[in-house]
Amino acid sequence: MIPSSPIRPRAGTRSRALLGAVLLLGSALPSIPAFAQDSADEARLRKLEAEVRALQRKVFPNGAGATFQPEIVAPPSATTSSPGPSTTPITDLLGRMDAVEAQLARVTAETEQNSNRLSQVEAKLAAAAPSPADAGPPPALTAPVVSSLPAERRSAGRPAASPPQQSTSSTKPSAGRTQAVRAIEKPQSDDAGDDDYSYGFRLFDAKFYPEAEQQLKLYLQKYPKHPRVSYARNLLGRAYLEDNEPREAAKWFLQNYQADKKGPRAADSLLYLARSMKQLGDTQRACVALGEFSTTFAAEAAARLKADYDDTRRGLSCS
Repeated sequence: MIPSSPIRPRAGTRSRALLGAVLLLGSALPSIPAFAQDSADEARLRKLEAEVRALQRKVFPNGAGATFQPEIVAPPSATTSSPGPSTTPITDLLGRMDAVEAQLARVTAETEQNSNRLSQVEAKLAAAAPSPADAGPPPALTAPVVSSLPAERRSAGRPAASPPQQSTSSTKPSAGRTQAVRAIEKPQSDDAGDDDYSYGFRLFDAKFYPEAEQQLKLYLQKYPKHPRVSYARNLLGRAYLEDNEPREAAKWFLQNYQADKKGPRAADSLLYLARSMKQLGDTQRACVALGEFSTTFAAEAAARLKADYDDTRRGLSCS
């Protein structure tokens, strides 16, 4: 009997076993550093996400903890017939970190832009706000007290159509003048406009010319369409003329004549315009006004206004 020899595996079998062991060892070796790399990347990602949330809470304090999805995301892959290569956990992690970093940069840039815009708006508001030195005085009352006017005459050169304004003079009238002005009673009737005009006429008739001027201006401002407007403008010019302000008087006489040449006091204003020019030493304009008056209002020059017409012509060499 031939002794049996030990059974040896065939060469092919040993080779396959050795190859399997090598492949198993090769696949196991890189798992340790890969696991360490995954942990480091995950920590970095969590840190970035925490910074983004903190920044969002700072920029949007009323967001009630709301967060925003990153706007930079990987585009959807097109559907193809052949499947593409599958991604690994490392690839997904890096993609998430890139998206978070892009979102963080965008939020930071928007914060800087908003801060810059806010600074510009504050600078414009500060430049537009008037300083106390630039602020003008408070507006004057629309119904000034006539009796508070000073007794001194005011300077000429005011616009002819300027509305009545409160006197800015710090000089107070004497107690006697104030009492005398208050003693003049203002009419009380169903026509408030006529009452205001009549009160101005009473002040003029009492020779309180500055008070009459202001009262008549107040009437013209309040009742520009009242039937007494022609009377009031003419009387206002006469108050200035009696107050030795012929230049200001001439403005009101000319305005009254040009505004309504058929008005009840248009003829008077044209004649008194000539008288104002004569008082100013402007003979040429005085003669022009007298010539137009005698032509346009011949009946008035020969009747009601004859005495005033003759007095105005006296001393003038009008051709």
